[in-house]
Parts: sequence; C-alpha cells; structure tokens
Amino acid sequence: MKTLIIKCLMALGLVLSVYSFNVQPVMAHGEKALEPFIRMRTIQFYDVEWDKQKFNVNEQVSVSGKFHVAEDWPVSVPKPEASFLNISTPGPVLIRTERYLNGKPFMNSVALQPGGDYTFKIVLKGRLPGRYHIHPFFNLKDAGQVMGPGVWLEIAGASANFTNSVKTINGELVDMETYGLSNGILWHIFWGVLATAWLLWWVRRPLFIARYRMLQAGMEDELVTLNDRLIGKSILIGVPVLVLAANMMTVNQYPNTIPLQASLDQILPLSAQVNAGVVDVETLKAEYRIPNRAMMFTLKINNRSDKQIQIGEFSTANVHFLNKELHVPSQVGSESMTAPEGLSMDNTAPIQPGEQRTMTITATDALWESEKLDGLVRDADSRIGGLLFFYDEHLGERFISSITAAVIPKFN
Repeated sequence: MKTLIIKCLMALGLVLSVYSFNVQPVMAHGEKALEPFIRMRTIQFYDVEWDKQKFNVNEQVSVSGKFHVAEDWPVSVPKPEASFLNISTPGPVLIRTERYLNGKPFMNSVALQPGGDYTFKIVLKGRLPGRYHIHPFFNLKDAGQVMGPGVWLEIAGASANFTNSVKTINGELVDMETYGLSNGILWHIFWGVLATAWLLWWVRRPLFIARYRMLQAGMEDELVTLNDRLIGKSILIGVPVLVLAANMMTVNQYPNTIPLQASLDQILPLSAQVNAGVVDVETLKAEYRIPNRAMMFTLKINNRSDKQIQIGEFSTANVHFLNKELHVPSQVGSESMTAPEGLSMDNTAPIQPGEQRTMTITATDALWESEKLDGLVRDADSRIGGLLFFYDEHLGERFISSITAAVIPKFN
C-alpha cells in the first residue's frame, strides 16, 4: 500500500512539473512545411512592402510587391495553371476588400506563366484588434501554399466598432457581418431536427441482436413496418418539394443575383521582365557546404548593359543574402530573414559593360538551417532556384536574373 501511494505521488509530481513549464503559442503559418525545392523554385517574391504596420479597426492597409514564376519549375509539382493569391492570417482578423495583379482587379484563381514576372496588390481592412503575423501567399493547386515574406501587424481599437457594410446591385445597404445569419441558423436547425428525428425513429426499437434473430427466423418482412414505409415516402416526396418551393421563394424575393464565380482569370505577365536579357547569368555549379552553412555558386555572367554592375543580393524562399560592400537596403518587414553580410564573392571588382566573367559567390548564414532550406540536399529533387540582383555604380538601376542549378552537398 505504501509503495502504491509513493508511485501515485510521483506521478502527480510529474504531471504538475509538466504544467509548470511556460508554454509559448505557435506563431508560424507553416511556411517551412513545404519541401525546400518547392519554396525556392516556384513563386519567388521580392520588393514586398506594407504601407503601414500599425493601424486601427476599420482602417485599410495594403501590401504590394512583385513575384517571379520560376522557369525551372519542379517536375513533381503541377504547373501553376490554377493559383490563388491570398493573405495568411491567424483567423478572421482582416477582411480583403481589393486585389490586383499587374494592375488589373481579379477575384478568381489565375493561371501563371513560368518565367513571367507579376506585380500584385492586396487591400485589407482591420477587423479584430491585436498583434498578428501576416503573410501574402500563393495557393498552388495540388501543391500547397507558397508563402511570401511575413510581417507583424498591430491593429488597435475595439472589435465592436468594426463595420462591414456593402451596397447590393439593387442599391440596398447590408451588413455583411449579420446578413442572412438568422436564415442560415434556421435552416441548419430545421435539417438537424429532421435528420435527428429520422435517426431516432429507427433506433427507438431494439437493434442488432433482436433484428438479427428476426432475420434468422425468416421474418425480414416484419423489420420494416407500414408506418416506416409511410414516413419514408413522406420524406422522399416532402424534402424535394420543400427545397424547390424554398428555391422559388428565394428567386422571387431576390430576382437579381450573381452566382459564385468559378472561372479562371487569364492575366499575362508583365510585357517585359525587369531588364530581361540585359544581364545574362548561367549557373555552372552549385555546392552546399554543410559545416559552414554556405551555398557556393559558380556563375558565368555576361553584362550586356552600358553600365558597370555589381552583385548586391541573392534571394531565395524569402531569405535575402546581401553584399555588405554595396549597402543594399534590406527587404521591408523581413529583418529576421535577411543576412546583411551573408553574400561574398571571389572577385569584387565591378563587371564592366560588355564584359563576360566567370566568378564564384557564396551565400553564408545560419538561415539555411533555421529556415530548413538545408534539407534540400536530402530531397529527391536537389535543385536550388533564386533571384540574383545586380546594381549599377550609383545603386540607381537594378538588374534581376533568375538562377537555378543542381546542388552538390559537401560534408567537409
């Protein structure tokens, strides 16, 4: 008995010790869940900016930027023939009021073209006060979500003050927070009661063993009574009649309606990729040195512009490696995803107009590990993709090139 009491006290102490830990809430949205080759070789966001990060309930905020659809699209990922641009939030803390792609408003999914560049803008409205981590993202059909860079937004005010009124095509002003709520609750209760009554009608009588014995005795005709058949026929006829009658009443009450749209928008990429073909880059080799957490690229660069240029940044999966010699500004709102001194090269001299140069650049930082991008060397598709940013001598003009290569892991 004494031993049993001691064991119970020990178990109680273990439970209390577990609950004494300071448990922190999870703040991520699964941006590291997808395989590295999908995050680095599908949608490559850049120049993403929020017009503000502190605002009030009912106040609007917008996020805008650009993204490049990688040419080296993974063969195991379905082509982006149906993609949906949205905002990842921890619940309904914002509502989306406007959305644009290449300056055109769109509501549906969109077909994207590999190799194309697009601009986007999403306008949102504060709904619930609090501090939230927010991402723009693309939901790729049959592939999942590819997240853009995240920021912390602070919404002040009171949730009770939130308004979401819209004007219908008939000119009626309705509150979208409560419009049709009572009608929806009524129909849910009706169908729930009907389904429960139908279920109880059958389970009120003895089940399983008693019915099994009747089947064994050849009394299967007595399992379904005359009342059972009558009620079944009434429901079989009554439910369709009720649905059709309710539908006719709705059509008469709301003659002007627009159904939910199921089309696919076709928006072409920008007429010309930013400075496309001005700076050609061919990736000759890519190695990832695991002990140093460093990705090394051997590049063949052809400067077709009339300016001398230098490499200022390498970006992949929302991680930015900057050349500290050029003092390139970091991406807005992504300080934790930027390696300000992470990019180095074997030849720092500017690339002259018309010059062709083979050089090695190295992107080094612990972000390869913390963002789970180093898992690329263990993927069945060990290829990397990203954007290389070149700048002229005054940092006034920028040239962007997409690079991709198979990765060779180095363990020493």
